[in-house]
Amino acid sequence: MPETKKTAKKPIGAAKAQGAVAPKKSPEPKTKPKIGRPSNYDPEIARIICEQLSEGIPLRQICRENQGFPAWRTVYDWMGRDLALSASIARARDIGYDALAEECLQIADNMEFGQVQTMTDKGSSTTVEDMLGHRKLRIETRLKLLAKFHPTKYGDRVAIEGVDGGAAIKTEDTTAHKFLEIIRNMEMTKRAG
Repeated sequence: MPETKKTAKKPIGAAKAQGAVAPKKSPEPKTKPKIGRPSNYDPEIARIICEQLSEGIPLRQICRENQGFPAWRTVYDWMGRDLALSASIARARDIGYDALAEECLQIADNMEFGQVQTMTDKGSSTTVEDMLGHRKLRIETRLKLLAKFHPTKYGDRVAIEGVDGGAAIKTEDTTAHKFLEIIRNMEMTKRAG
């Protein structure tokens, strides 16, 4: 009997080193690892957020001041995934804008007293007065924000309208036409004279 050689199995690394071709693996899609804690949508938190938005409280303040609430960015992520939540928050904000407008009226109607310190050559004196300047600033700030948040309802509307209920105003450049007419008149006078 002829003698047969027994070959030992080579480790996989050795086969690659000798130039053997290994079967190709399909490339796996690379996914970015998610950073931070995973967020779970909570309908109860969303309901509370909508309630507080409808009272005129900003979203960032709601998320910052309530224990266990997500960051405001997370709420925007929820809104991107859930159109019903997005519509609810939009409705709540619209109601909140009205609440801010009502708050302006309340600030204007109610006096707010504070201590005013006056410095003179003889010393300082403290009096209690209505903080009119402070109230005006609070009202102005709210009105300016309302004009930015909802310009069609609270903004100063400036519109230039034509006749017939807002029809467009037609404009024509008549300077070229008049210039040609002047040249024709000059040529006619030259020929006649």
